[in-house]
Amino acid sequence: MGDNEQKALQLMAEAEKKLTQQKGFLGSLFGGSNKIEDAIECYQRAGNMFKMSKNWSKAGECFCEAATLHGRAGSRHDAGTCYVDASNCYKKVDVESAVNCLMKSIDIYTDMGRFTMAAKHHQSIAEMYESDPTTLVKAIQHYEQAADYFKGEESVSSANKCMLKVAQYAAQLEDYEKAISIYEQVAASSLESSLLKYSAKEYFFRAALCHLSVDLLNAQHAIEKYAQQYPAFQDSREFKLIKVLCEHLEEQNIEGFTEAVKDYDSISRLDQWYTTILLRIKKAADEDPDLR
Repeated sequence: MGDNEQKALQLMAEAEKKLTQQKGFLGSLFGGSNKIEDAIECYQRAGNMFKMSKNWSKAGECFCEAATLHGRAGSRHDAGTCYVDASNCYKKVDVESAVNCLMKSIDIYTDMGRFTMAAKHHQSIAEMYESDPTTLVKAIQHYEQAADYFKGEESVSSANKCMLKVAQYAAQLEDYEKAISIYEQVAASSLESSLLKYSAKEYFFRAALCHLSVDLLNAQHAIEKYAQQYPAFQDSREFKLIKVLCEHLEEQNIEGFTEAVKDYDSISRLDQWYTTILLRIKKAADEDPDLR
């Protein structure tokens, strides 16, 4: 055990001792609250020592203790901050403990009316869950909650950012209707701003691919509707690709479909999300030529 861990354990013992003294009759009579403050300081210093030793579980435990004591002393904001510190430590070794700490912090901040802080922490939880395919549903829930709080605080761009994540993962989980609805909403919202207008093209492209995953005719109607909403979309490579893909699917020309995607990809690289969706569309057309 290193020096820092040794010192940290001593500080923890010191904190516990101060709390025991505070519980006695004389302790509560003479400066009980000071003992709590001293104990908090010991736990926070111990947490930092454990951090230096990369003992993340113990560091998280110390910050949690400090948070509990802050709560007991009525310093809710400090309690919330300590729970966030604890979460940052746990995140390195135990996602569920990290999430639990952030949820405690969120409870404090929503109670205090600090919804932007709560939204950011829901976003952090979602980011922890999104790295594991088995917890994508949880990631979606937390991104939705974050978006909800951001909207309530008039942070539209932050809310849209979270909702785009929801759409991305909804499509991955084959909930295409949900993804389409979000992409269309965010695209419409982008069109209202001269700065964001250009990004509508990407959202319409993603929505059209989701439509294509469900139904060819719907996809054809959708891109016509998008072109009316945003005439510049009609001149984009994305619009032209969707149009060509629809034609190839109509003709049941899988080779033509593959070539069109390759041509597009040679100029504008398609990321993993696009590749996955396009492969699903191709596979469905292969297995069921009457996709229409």
